[in-house]
Amino acid sequence: MKNRKRLYTVIISIIVLIGFLATSLIGYFVARTSISQRLQQEMLPLTSDNIYSEIQRDLLHPLVISSLMANDVFVFDWVNDGEKEPEKMESYLSQIQKKYNTITAFFVSNKTKNYYHPSGVLKQVSEDNKADAWYFQAKNSNQPYQINIDRDTAEPSRLSIFVNYRVIDKKGNFIGVIGVGLSLLVVEELIENYQQRYGREIYFIDRQGQVMLQSSKYSKELHIQNKEGLDKVFLRILTTPSSSFSFDTINGSTIYLNSRLVPEFDWYLIVEQVNDPATEKVENALIINILVSSAISLVVLFILHLASRGYQGRLETMATKDKLTGATNRQMFDSFFTQAVARSKRRNESLSVVLIDIDHFKQVNDNYGHQYGDYVLTTVAGIMNQHIREEDVLCRWGGEEFLLMLQDCSKNEAIRVVNNLREAIAIHHFDYTGKKLQITVSAGVAEYQQSEAMNQLIARADISLYQAKNDGRNCVR
Repeated sequence: MKNRKRLYTVIISIIVLIGFLATSLIGYFVARTSISQRLQQEMLPLTSDNIYSEIQRDLLHPLVISSLMANDVFVFDWVNDGEKEPEKMESYLSQIQKKYNTITAFFVSNKTKNYYHPSGVLKQVSEDNKADAWYFQAKNSNQPYQINIDRDTAEPSRLSIFVNYRVIDKKGNFIGVIGVGLSLLVVEELIENYQQRYGREIYFIDRQGQVMLQSSKYSKELHIQNKEGLDKVFLRILTTPSSSFSFDTINGSTIYLNSRLVPEFDWYLIVEQVNDPATEKVENALIINILVSSAISLVVLFILHLASRGYQGRLETMATKDKLTGATNRQMFDSFFTQAVARSKRRNESLSVVLIDIDHFKQVNDNYGHQYGDYVLTTVAGIMNQHIREEDVLCRWGGEEFLLMLQDCSKNEAIRVVNNLREAIAIHHFDYTGKKLQITVSAGVAEYQQSEAMNQLIARADISLYQAKNDGRNCVR
């Protein structure tokens, strides 16, 4: 009757706790999903839209200037007059540059292929020169203008935004390309502004994924294939005009990313955010809910305990197995050892114990994390269980140490068994989440002597284990 009441108490408490936990977890995951979707579908695209709108606004002024230049009667008359007195065109471009505060102004004649600049005729464009491809693309375009980012012919070390406007005379004949240049600093300042305002990483990449513009806080990996996690979505970014998604990195962070093509530059604008502060608040709320749920469950358990008319409140939860490895725990080994000694005396049988230690286990934890360490412990215990008999006892002695008790087994036979076990572990490939290691163990064997205490026997096995480690590990002594 007492056991039945105790069982009912436990069942009711579990139901209450599960109900609270389920409610908390459902609320947590719903809120987290909602926040993630809002960040992906609204907040990052909105940042991207704002930046794009400001870029278009900044381009509007040079577009208007270039349009006025392309329709200026002076340009038509000067070209029709045979491009005499080049200094007139140079003076005209210089006035445009000063009046509108542009970094450059230019005109390329279709007839002479001369590149006119405020400082003079800089060169003649040629289809054989890759640097002049922009001119022939504008010439063959169906659009009135093209925008490209290129090195300034007057200052090759400087990247600038150029508005290349087609000049068409009254008869519809193409007579050249004219326009102005805009400093990339305008866009760089825009990136810096948004970076500081929202704490998001903002940069531009070209069609090959090469980073072309970034903030001063941008990480040093200048190719998105080199950024952790982004290699997985590299092709998706470069093959779609606009996309939003998230992915997890190796270190457990979540990166939210929005990309969109900026046709004026033929570049992709990338907006990234690592984790979301709102998610952290939801996680804190979940922890609080779980603590409250646990507290309420304990209250329910206490009330049921009082209702049971003073039944023993202290729970005797003496577990016989180690939770991680499934091996016998240290508390239970005393009982098994006492039984084994009595059996060996009664049947005049040998009894041996083996202390086994995983070599360099601390390095496994330090280099690969405790999850990998837990995986190694569990796997080693599984291999050992496969190589021992049903009557033998495997105990997790502590940390990475195991104690093996072999009944009806002499010292020499124990050494043979443990060597087989050691070799099986050494040839096993430990593969966890793509990280592969080879693990070895060292072991110390001791045979029970008449009337010997358990701690004395284990101490002798420990001395043998110490000798195995001094002898280079991966051996039995």
